[in-house]
Amino acid sequence: MKEMAKKMIEMVMNGATSFLFTEYQYVGIFMIAFAVLIFVFLGSVNGFSTSYQQCTYDTTKMCKPALFTAVFSTVSFILGAITSVISGFLGMKIATYANARTTLEARKGVGKAFIVAFRSGAVMGFLLAANGLLVLYITINVFKIYYGDDWEGLFEAITGYGLGGSSMALFGRVIADNVGDNVGDIAGMGSDLFGSYAESSCAALVVASISSFGNNHDFTSMMYPLLISSVGILVCLITTLFATDFFEVKTVKEIEPSLKNQLIISTVLMTVGIALISWIALPYSFTIFNFGVQKEVKNCWKLTEMTLQATVLMCRSALGMLSTIATGLAIDAYGPISDNAGGIAEMAGMSHRIRERTDALDAAGNTTAAIGKVHWAEITTVDVLTPKVFIGLIVGAMLPYWFSAMTMKSVGKAALSMVEEVRRQFNTIPGLMEGTAKPDYATCVKISTDASIKEMIPPGALVMLTPLIVGIFFGVETLSGVLAGSLVSGVQIAISASNTGGAWDNAKKYIEAGASEHARSLGPKGSDPHKAAVIGDTVGDPLKDTSGPSLNILIKLMAVESLVFAPFFATHGGLLFKIL
Repeated sequence: MKEMAKKMIEMVMNGATSFLFTEYQYVGIFMIAFAVLIFVFLGSVNGFSTSYQQCTYDTTKMCKPALFTAVFSTVSFILGAITSVISGFLGMKIATYANARTTLEARKGVGKAFIVAFRSGAVMGFLLAANGLLVLYITINVFKIYYGDDWEGLFEAITGYGLGGSSMALFGRVIADNVGDNVGDIAGMGSDLFGSYAESSCAALVVASISSFGNNHDFTSMMYPLLISSVGILVCLITTLFATDFFEVKTVKEIEPSLKNQLIISTVLMTVGIALISWIALPYSFTIFNFGVQKEVKNCWKLTEMTLQATVLMCRSALGMLSTIATGLAIDAYGPISDNAGGIAEMAGMSHRIRERTDALDAAGNTTAAIGKVHWAEITTVDVLTPKVFIGLIVGAMLPYWFSAMTMKSVGKAALSMVEEVRRQFNTIPGLMEGTAKPDYATCVKISTDASIKEMIPPGALVMLTPLIVGIFFGVETLSGVLAGSLVSGVQIAISASNTGGAWDNAKKYIEAGASEHARSLGPKGSDPHKAAVIGDTVGDPLKDTSGPSLNILIKLMAVESLVFAPFFATHGGLLFKIL
């Protein structure tokens, strides 16, 4: 049985690795082409000038030439893209090994399987967070050697890091159901987690660089977002011990309460950690650049001065949002590991009881993963009564629907190609139906690879080109409307898709498990209710694994891409309105 599981995991890993290398070749071409685009667009802001320029936010100072900011933005984009690719690949390797171990441990009981799945997800999360934090911190310090006191230019260039991470995550997520869970749910999720972290950190650093932190060159306060993330890693490490060492999960019913406890424990610990870091890193008062004015903000952590003023509420809300990043790292990686373990159990011919245990883990993962699959993005307030902005709002609100339709359609087309190949093999390979012949796995992998590469291009192009087209031809006002519209409709669709897909998936498992009288009345396998649930699961998988989580990337990627190209749009954007 153990040897069979090893063979299954070897086939899965070979197939996933083969696809990833093929995908990364195509993604590499995109990465180079888009890097050239970043350099050309940002370098042309001042005609590729090598002369120092007046700073945007402090006109009394001179900042580095735009040409060199274009160079460093391009470099940081490439670094972010490479880090995202590595994160996805390492995440897939870790989780694939974990799948086999979870499957084998399921023979001993659901508790053993839960511990392996949870620890493996935690390892993946810690790796991605630490990897992203290390590369970002090193990049900032290396860039600082050139930029010196020009922190405005430094952190403007750093935004490319977040753009690179998110663009790679988009391609990984779009092909989630086209290839399989190990590629989409794990490699894609690995890139997604890194992209979320990179974007959040870069956006916070840009805001801080034009505040009093940047003006006063207070490096400790500037690194506040990274310090928060570092504390998050430690909190997750401690929290993991509660799930795997301090309190043992013995039955299926204890799985979901255990995961919910992780959220409670991590929230409490993270609140304490944030308070300590804020007390140490933040000064008593500081200023934030707000529409041309530096507005003073009182420190949120002076207990004697705490009131219910808006500044206090804003500080606490922002810190609370930051704390969710660390919490999601381990939990978001947990679901796919248990899901793939179930697949291995079935392929290896293990007993139905083991499949029941792995399905129970996956069902809990579907529920909790929905929490971490939708992230927030903040966009500057815009006047919706302005025609330029209103046009953008309508287009932006439409984009998530268009994007979701494209991803769902691509999954269906790729799945149909695979079904046709499976039928061909059953009809042409003697003994395959009886189990005496070996399937042609290589052809199946090739079909998935070709279909996925082909189908990921249109939705990827939609996301990457929209900000560029709108910014160049319609200007920053219309682009702000597009960002606001996509945020409002995208969040709602993403939540609905993730929860609906998870519910359909769990409904099938509920019937198959037959753990309650109601469930048994709907079964067994092959009954009409079960067939209906299988259809629902088939539709639900691309909803919860592709469309839902990809919308998260759509919202963030368009926002950070707009931020990176903002100098170009502000200088040369709105061509149609200039001509007309």
